[in-house]
Amino acid sequence: QDLDVSTLHRTELEVKLKGLQELMELKKTIYEQELEELLTEIKDISVVLGMDSCSRPDLGRIVEDVRAQYEALALRSWEEAEALTRRKLTDSSSQGSSFGGHLLDSRREIADLNIRIQKLRAGEQGEGTLRDAKAKVAGLEEALQQSREHMAHLVREYQELMNIKLALDVEILTYRKLMEGEENSMEQPIPTVISAVHSRPRPRE
Repeated sequence: QDLDVSTLHRTELEVKLKGLQELMELKKTIYEQELEELLTEIKDISVVLGMDSCSRPDLGRIVEDVRAQYEALALRSWEEAEALTRRKLTDSSSQGSSFGGHLLDSRREIADLNIRIQKLRAGEQGEGTLRDAKAKVAGLEEALQQSREHMAHLVREYQELMNIKLALDVEILTYRKLMEGEENSMEQPIPTVISAVHSRPRPRE
């Protein structure tokens, strides 16, 4: 894009240079016509005054001098115009280079800004990820706390069941002891009571 801008600007200057060249050619043609008219007038004046060959100036030399002066003037004007145009082209190239350098610096700054923006966006994404992670951690901690509470409740229930089982075991053991005691008492022999019958002697007849 920078090259396109510089090329377009240079093309505009080249078009201007071509226009100046055409203008110089047109002015040269006009000057030549004016010079011819001037020389014609000089010739006419010389004829009207009736100058003799002795006092008459060398019109050919005058014409050549005037033509040389004109050509020198035209050449100098042409060179000045061309130098001015080339200087403008050089200045334009320098300005284009400077402008290109500024654009390059601007592009670098834009690239740096884009990198910073990406970092900021990445930071925002990181913050979002961190927030999500914190939320997940909070959820896990809450679930863990609920699991602990549930486990504590199960432990309490287990202890209550163990206490009930222990009480039942004690009752069962006591009942067994009682039953064993009754069985032992039933197995012992019942003592028989022997009553001695004393017979009295018969009376003698």
